[in-house]
Amino acid sequence: MDEVIIEKNDELVMKLLHFFITEQGYSPIVLHGAQNEIWLENLEENYQIIRIVSNYIHNDEQLDFDVFKTKKIVKKIKQKTMSFNINTLSLFVNLGDNAHIDSIHENNLDCAKIHTVKDLKKYDFIINEFPDITKQTTFKEKGLDLFMKITKDIGDKNERESVQAEEVFSKKFPIVTYAIIAINVLVFVAMYLFGNGSTDNMTLYNFGAVYGPSIRNGEYYRLITGAFLHAGVIHLLFNSYALFVVGSQIENFLGKTKYIIIYLFSAITASLLSMIFSDTLSIGASGSIFGLFGALLYFGYHYRVYLGNVVKSQVVPLILCNLVFGFMINGIDNAAHIGGLVGGLVMTMALGVKYKSKFNEKTNGIIISAMYICFLVYLAFFR
Repeated sequence: MDEVIIEKNDELVMKLLHFFITEQGYSPIVLHGAQNEIWLENLEENYQIIRIVSNYIHNDEQLDFDVFKTKKIVKKIKQKTMSFNINTLSLFVNLGDNAHIDSIHENNLDCAKIHTVKDLKKYDFIINEFPDITKQTTFKEKGLDLFMKITKDIGDKNERESVQAEEVFSKKFPIVTYAIIAINVLVFVAMYLFGNGSTDNMTLYNFGAVYGPSIRNGEYYRLITGAFLHAGVIHLLFNSYALFVVGSQIENFLGKTKYIIIYLFSAITASLLSMIFSDTLSIGASGSIFGLFGALLYFGYHYRVYLGNVVKSQVVPLILCNLVFGFMINGIDNAAHIGGLVGGLVMTMALGVKYKSKFNEKTNGIIISAMYICFLVYLAFFR
C-alpha cells in the first residue's frame, strides 16, 4: 500500500489541534460561514480563543480584513459567554510574504505566522503561555499513522468531556430540596399547633426567628432557624416554589453535600446582614434562596458555554427584579437577600464546580468566604 501523503499545512494544523484540544482543554466552536479556519475556546485560559487559520492571505489588506472580522466574532462570543475580556491568539499557517504580521497591534489579539512547529519559538507570547508546545507538537508518527493517532486522541478527549457533561447535567432526584420544603411546611404547621399561628410575633420568636438582641445574647441558633419560618401561607408557598425551581437545579449541578453547605452558609450570612441593618424580627427562606441564586450565577459562569444565554436572559434579570422590588416594597428584608446572595456565591467558589474549578480558585474562595463572614460578625456583634 502506498504511503498516504499529507500536505505540510494540514499536518501542522492537525498537530496544533491535537495540542490545544487534548493537552490544553480547548473545544471547537461552530461558526457558520467561517471557512479554512478553526476556532477553539477555553474560557479558563489566558487565551480564551485560539484561531488556526489555513486560508491563504496574500497581502496586508486581506490581513486587515481578517483582523476586523475576528474582532466582530470575538465581540459576539464575549456577549454570549458573559465575558468581560477575551484574549485571542490567531495562528496563520498559510500567510503570504506580502502580508506583514508584525504590523498588527491590537489589544487582546496576538497573531503569529507559523509554517513549521519550530516557528512557534519565534513568539515569546506563545512560549510564555504554552512552554511545552513545541515538544507536544512533535510526533514520531508520519502520514496516515499520524492522522489516525491525532483523530483517536481528539475523539477520546471529546468522549471524556461528553461523559463529564452528562454526569453534571443529568437529572437527579432532589431529595435535599424536598426535605427542606418538608421541614418548612412542618414548622409552619407546628406554629399553629403549638403557638398562635405563623403571623404572631411571639410565636415566630419562640420558634427561632432572627432577632439581633437575642442572638447577641448567645442565641446563635437563630441565625439558621429563622430561615425555616414563614409568615402566612403566601410567604410559605412563594418561597417553597422558588426553592423547588432553583434548589433542585443547584442540588442537581453541585451535589447534595455542597448544596446543604451553601444553603446553610447563605442562611447565616443573610441573618447577619439583616441584624446589621435592623433589630426587628426576620424570617423566611429567601436569604438562602438568594444564596442559591448566587451559586447558580457562579456555576453558570463556569458552564456559560451551556448556560450563558439562560443566566444572562433569565437568572440575572430575576435577581435584579427581586432586589428592586425589595427596595420598593415595605416589609421585605433586602439586607438578608443581599447577604445570602453574596454568601452563596463565595461559598460556591470555595467548594468549587466539578471539572471546572482549579485548586487556587477554591483556595481564594475559602479565604474570601472566611473574610466575608468575619466582616459580618464584626459588624453585627462588635461595631
